[in-house]
Amino acid sequence: MAVLLETTLGDIVVDLYTEERPRACLNFLKLCKIKYYNYSLIHNVQRDFIIQTGDPTGTGRGGESVFCKLYGDQASFFEAEKVPRIKHKKKGTVSMVNNGSGLHGSQFLITAGENLDYLDNLHTVFGEVTEGMDILMKINETFVDREFVPFQDIRINHTVILDDPYDDPAGLPIPDRSPEPTKEQLDSGRIGADEDIEDYKGMSIDEVEEMLAEKESKTKAILLEMVGDLPDAEIKPPENVLFVCKLNPVTTDEDLEIIFSRFGSIKSCEIIRDWKTGESLCYAFIEFEKEEDCEKAYFKMDNVLIDDRRIHVDFSQSVSKVKWKGKGGKYTKEDFKEYEKDLDKVSKLGLKDKAKPRQDSKYDLVMDDNQEEEEAVSASHRSSKKHKEKKHRYSDEDDERRVKKSKETEKVHRRQSYEEEYCREKAKNEKKQDRHRSRSRSRSRDRDSYQKFGKHKDRYREEYRERERERKRERSRSPKKSKDKERDRYR
Repeated sequence: MAVLLETTLGDIVVDLYTEERPRACLNFLKLCKIKYYNYSLIHNVQRDFIIQTGDPTGTGRGGESVFCKLYGDQASFFEAEKVPRIKHKKKGTVSMVNNGSGLHGSQFLITAGENLDYLDNLHTVFGEVTEGMDILMKINETFVDREFVPFQDIRINHTVILDDPYDDPAGLPIPDRSPEPTKEQLDSGRIGADEDIEDYKGMSIDEVEEMLAEKESKTKAILLEMVGDLPDAEIKPPENVLFVCKLNPVTTDEDLEIIFSRFGSIKSCEIIRDWKTGESLCYAFIEFEKEEDCEKAYFKMDNVLIDDRRIHVDFSQSVSKVKWKGKGGKYTKEDFKEYEKDLDKVSKLGLKDKAKPRQDSKYDLVMDDNQEEEEAVSASHRSSKKHKEKKHRYSDEDDERRVKKSKETEKVHRRQSYEEEYCREKAKNEKKQDRHRSRSRSRSRDRDSYQKFGKHKDRYREEYRERERERKRERSRSPKKSKDKERDRYR
């Protein structure tokens, strides 16, 4: 119970689980028998995850089961078989694709990874790949776009049933031979399966390395153009300029020019120096009038001893002195520099005008009749211009004076603020001391009053006690009189 899938990259053999998944295996075998999968695209390749195919439209939204051929459109899909439960543990596990509602059609997938548990209970496993794992890995490593569709077509060209345990149902349309593909099937809008996309086919290793180096240099030039270091990506350095390095700091421009002038006339010879100190940086550029003279000097002057130093000579790769006329060819690099300078001047003038508004911006109306009046007005304008120039001359000194005055005023303000803070702190401290004194006085007064009140209390107590004693004495002396008095009250 096995099927051979002949793809554009190689053959893959699939063994089927006919006992565990009889309905899914029947569907797959009979679709292979009627050549339903011939020229089907592998339309979904997710690296180390799945490889999906089985849709004759190549979109991933089509495909019908074999039961549709037998019973009509109402049987386009069949229900999934969930028992026994088989998991996606191995690479090369083959399962029917769920259409989103628990049903299956013709699409199937092959796993390109291990232990894919999140595919369980969604897609029904019905077989596994036993031969052609290397072909499966080739398909897994193909280049795809954002939607995981391969850039170059990978197709199932043919299917061969190696063993079929099921009888053919009645009414199954089995063709005598494999049908030929139509133009619509082969036209996917991508690179064809038979097209060669290897640029290095039939080339030697040196030629391939040279081609790769050219591509790399082009990409670097484009990046430098984008950054602004190169005026154009296709610009080339001049062929009549030599680059000389490892010079002795003692060597001068005149010495180099005399030494290299024996090969031909020289336009310029310049040793590059430090802009601060003026010391030699030990390399130079020599420009010849003819390219032939430059080549002679290159071949003969390399590794020559000059001022006890072995120099190195090479063709210059610098394009700093090449005039850039831009893409339109109207302007040079110097024109752009002048334009930038003018912009800077305009911006500086604008800032000055904002800082100091003009007061002499009024102009009198001049009639054509009186020429004397015109001359007087022109003279006044000239005098005002001179006055403005003088103002501009002394503007720097005025700015310095203003800065000094502002600094002095800031110092004075700081001193005043410090003095005010000191006075405030003093006043706070004095107030606190006064409060403390007043509190201490009030406490002493309370104590005195309490003491006085205590003395009065003692007096009242003594007087009260003496009165009670007198009453008791009177009662003890005449008890009969007291009784008689009480009786008289009630009579």
